[in-house]
This record gives sequence, structure tokens and C-alpha cells, in this order.
Amino acid sequence: MQDISTEGTGNVNYQSANIQPNDILKITVESIVPEAALPYNRFAIQGTPTQNLELLQIDGYLVSVDNTISFPVLGEISTVNKTTKQLEDAIKSQLVADGHLSNPSVNIRLINAKVTILGEVNKPGTYNFTEQNITILQALGYAGDLTINGLRKDILMTREVDGMRKIAHIDLTSASFMNSEFYFIKPNDVIVVNPNNPRVKNAGFVANIGTVLTITSVVLSSIILLSR
Repeated sequence: MQDISTEGTGNVNYQSANIQPNDILKITVESIVPEAALPYNRFAIQGTPTQNLELLQIDGYLVSVDNTISFPVLGEISTVNKTTKQLEDAIKSQLVADGHLSNPSVNIRLINAKVTILGEVNKPGTYNFTEQNITILQALGYAGDLTINGLRKDILMTREVDGMRKIAHIDLTSASFMNSEFYFIKPNDVIVVNPNNPRVKNAGFVANIGTVLTITSVVLSSIILLSR
């Protein structure tokens, strides 16, 4: 970010990702009378809320490929083009409109958000996160930063949103990426750090020009000697 003093300034536009198929949601419904909200909640172990993330995921609401969830009492609910906040409002409105609860509180969290980071980083892998907004720099921090051989001018990011795949090439040497839609990570993003030229050469994909000339010279000399 060599030009951060000129390119890095601007408003921070926080983003809320739309709910996608295979997302797992933790949905909690509360009311003035706690017992009245019990039929609208899932509890993992014998009616007791659990704090274990794996159990929460097992007991959470899995969004189907049709962008729906099966909710207690209310039945099938659509998640199409909805953020978690918009789904909260939709469930709350339905609970009130259908006479189920008076003035309920609905809280929804995405509990299987993850980003995959591959290539020239110190710790490639898939990382879970629970924050609403993390940046690409934070994601790369999870992976231990780029190695010395990472190509900083061309970080590849792929993103799937509402059945469409987007691909972006990010130049970390310019702070202008901080004002792009790809500055904040969305669940299921994939980041690939490509190798720079020295790394590619060392891996044997692109030979050093001096080596090529030496091999070529030896081959030509052998051909000349054999043809005499």
C-alpha cells in the first residue's frame, strides 16, 4: 500500500452479505413471557442452550439450495435476497401478524462463515470467522501473511453471490483496493496468492535464461559432433 496517503482515504462502507445456500443460521426468538417463545427455538441438548460451535451448527438452520429454511411452527421461510437482519425482521413480522407472539425479539447469526486462503501464504487453509465484517487484510492475517514469494500485485479472489461467480484481481501495492467491493470478505470467498517470478523459476516452471542458453549450447555441440 505504497500510495495509502492518497488512495487509502475515504468512507468505510460496511457490508451485509445475503444469506446463501448451505449457510447455517442460529436463530433465537425471545418474548416478554419466556415460555411463550419456547416452541420457536431449537435447543441442542435436553432443552438447554449450548455454547459449543459444532453443536450449534448441527442444531442450526441449514439453508437449502432453494434458499429456504424450515422454521418451527411457521414452516418454510424464504431467505432469497435477505441479509440476516432482513430475515430477523421477516420472522418477527410473521410472528406478530399471525398472532403467535406479541412484541417478540429475533436474533440471527451466521455460524459457519468461512474463507479459504491458498497459495503463497504461510498457513494456507480454510478459516472460520464470526464477525459481521472482516477485511481481506484480516483474512490474510489468519493465514500468517504472504510469504516472501507471494505476488502482491495480483491477488485472486473468487466470490459466489446469488448463483453468480465473481472474480477479482487485487493489487496490494496500491491502497485503492480498500475502496472496492472486495475489501470486505464475504462468507465462502476464496483467496489465491499467486507466486512471483523468482518463485516460479525456482519451482522449475520457467527456466532461468542462462540455464536455457547453456543447455541449448550443449545440445547444439552434441549434434555437431555426432554429425561429423
